[in-house]
Amino acid sequence: MVDHLRELGIELDPDDVVTSAMAGAKRLAELLWDGSEVLAVGGEGVALALTNEGLTPVRTADIAGRSDRERPVAVLQGFGRDVAWTDLAEAAFAIQQGALWVATNADSTVPTDRGIAPGNGSLVEAVRRAVAIDPEVVGKPHPPLYLRCAERLGCAPSESLAIGDRLDTDIEGAVRTGMDSLFVLTGVNGPQDVILAGPEHRPTFLGRDLRVLHEPYEPAHVTEGEQDVVATCGGARASVSSRAIVLGQRGSASERLRAIVAAGVHHVDGGATLPTWPDVDSWIHEGDS
Repeated sequence: MVDHLRELGIELDPDDVVTSAMAGAKRLAELLWDGSEVLAVGGEGVALALTNEGLTPVRTADIAGRSDRERPVAVLQGFGRDVAWTDLAEAAFAIQQGALWVATNADSTVPTDRGIAPGNGSLVEAVRRAVAIDPEVVGKPHPPLYLRCAERLGCAPSESLAIGDRLDTDIEGAVRTGMDSLFVLTGVNGPQDVILAGPEHRPTFLGRDLRVLHEPYEPAHVTEGEQDVVATCGGARASVSSRAIVLGQRGSASERLRAIVAAGVHHVDGGATLPTWPDVDSWIHEGDS
């Protein structure tokens, strides 16, 4: 994570990164005695976060053959590409015996280079169906992770910017916490999703990717005509009516994104429906590096 952000020109140290696993471990540390055993489900970051909070992470193999009274007092469930059925089963067994259950996030899917795959939320739901209770979720879209980040930055949530590419987690969490948000086109959601989103999923700002952080922000300007809504942003222009969406050929990817979203939102919020949706994604990125 740190190396990737540095490649994008963002200067930071490893200590500047706050993960949902860290937020989950901190929450359990507030509820448990120092040294308490916690079943760590997920990648190595889950166990490391628990250790850093003074708790004792245990894995499935560590508790095999133990009696119910010897099971961990809590479960921290995070995402891991090697999570197995046995990990989910041991989590269910511990929870059924009264262990506290904290989930790092509830993302139902995760994008990969081969397509969309089940995310941590899908694995959490598998355990939930076995135990019939809900976990405490500390990551997106819930406020604890956002509040921890603001605390690390030393500023109020209203002075922070949350960046994400998923409306129902990244952006919703920012809205819940009172943070401004930047939506980028690197995940499962696209411009049409933003246009049709409710207030709890509406981002403050829009950009193609994290490179937009190095660019002056140009907002879109909307003009309402008799039969259509026209939005311009820099060199980009888009118009939306009940019959068609017309897309101009100028502007950067970020400017095109803001133009089509601004026109679409104004159109939909006025009570109209969107016409047949063209290939907007290709138009946004056309000729843009």
